[in-house]
Order: sequence, then C-alpha cells, then structure tokens
Amino acid sequence: MSLHGRVALVTGASRGIGAATARTLAAAGARVGIASRSGENPGVDGALAQPCDVRDPAALEAMVAATVARFGRLDILVVNAGVGAYGPFLDLPAADLEEMIDVNVKGALYAVRAALPELLKSEAADIVTIASEAGRRGLPYEVAYCASKFAQVGMTSALDHELRERGVRCTSICPGGVATDFAMGHGRTPQMPQLAGMMSAQDVAEAVLFVVTRPRNHRILEIAFRPVTETSWG
Repeated sequence: MSLHGRVALVTGASRGIGAATARTLAAAGARVGIASRSGENPGVDGALAQPCDVRDPAALEAMVAATVARFGRLDILVVNAGVGAYGPFLDLPAADLEEMIDVNVKGALYAVRAALPELLKSEAADIVTIASEAGRRGLPYEVAYCASKFAQVGMTSALDHELRERGVRCTSICPGGVATDFAMGHGRTPQMPQLAGMMSAQDVAEAVLFVVTRPRNHRILEIAFRPVTETSWG
C-alpha cells in the first residue's frame, strides 16, 4: 500500500529510531510531523518539526493540530518517544523511575489520546508503538524500563481490541538491542562491546514501514526481533 497522500506523526523523532522512521516514511511518500523536545528536523524535506514534550498533553494536542493544519489530515501515529535507565533496581535513582513512567507510559497514552480524533477520520489509520523486547519479558537490571514497556504493549493490544472495527490498526514493534545513544549515561556507554552487535535504528524504521504499508484487509499485532548476538530468553 502506497504512503503517497498519507500523513504521519512521529514522536521523539529528532534522533535515533524516531529520526530514522521519519526519514523512511517520508522517502516512501508520506508527509511527516516531527515531534521532539528539541524541535529539530533530522533532515526530512517538507516535514513539520516543532518542540513537543510528550509529558505535556497540551503540547501533543498542539502538535496534532499543527500537523493537520499543515497537511490536512492524520493517518499514522508512531509512538516512539522514550527514555531508559539500566542497573540494579535498588540503585535506580527515583528521578529515572519517574521519567520512564512519565515519558514511556503517560507520554504514550497522551500521544494516542491527542491523535485519535484525527485518526478516526482517516480511511487508513495506523498506530504503531515502538515498544521493546523488554515489554515482552522481564529482564534483570531493567525493572522499571520493563514495567514501562509492558505498559506500552498492553496499551497497544487494548487499543487493537477497541479500535479494530473503527478502522484503526494498532501494532507493537518490539526490538531487542538497537545501537543508538538511547540510555547513554543511564546504564549504556559508548565503549560497550555489546553495541557492536546490536541492530540499527534503520532496521526498526523498516519494520514500521512494513507495518503501515500492508494491505488494509489484515493487520500486524506485534513484530518482535532481536540481533543474532543477543541471548534468547524463555
């Protein structure tokens, strides 16, 4: 299914997976709204980029309104904004715990709530949540992060049940390790040997593109994938 004429909004899109996704959707023909705390455009021609903190429902509502005002509609929401922190649970600073819940959980809910009225007007709407393998299995040293990602997967599954008959497809994308600056300084360092074997942000962006270009007579509920260097669990 072509993306020409369709409009996407990607949160957390100034860098990493969000930036790769915004560029990939635009290259496939979509017009793109780029929401991020910095408001930077990561090189997407014709995109609308403006500051938007997903912890602020009013900022998300303004971002949706600006995207629709610029492009006339909204068909795709990519819930990507996220933060992470790794380490023993008792060593996790309270500020990191609060930020993961505020951004990963509340921010995801606020993004869907802001975008859904416009998505329901589309004849070909998709909500794609960039979750994680940490949203499918409990992992050591990722207790709070897992909790936030399990919440995202549960949210997206519940939305599928609620919105399927209204024409909105809902998909969780659950990658394993991706070599970005995500969580850098919060349990991840540039010197980590594990980074060399991880997947790229573009790998995840290609999964998003696959989901939103499927024929409308079927939907993909979840995509889970991991680098071959990553341990298999359970």
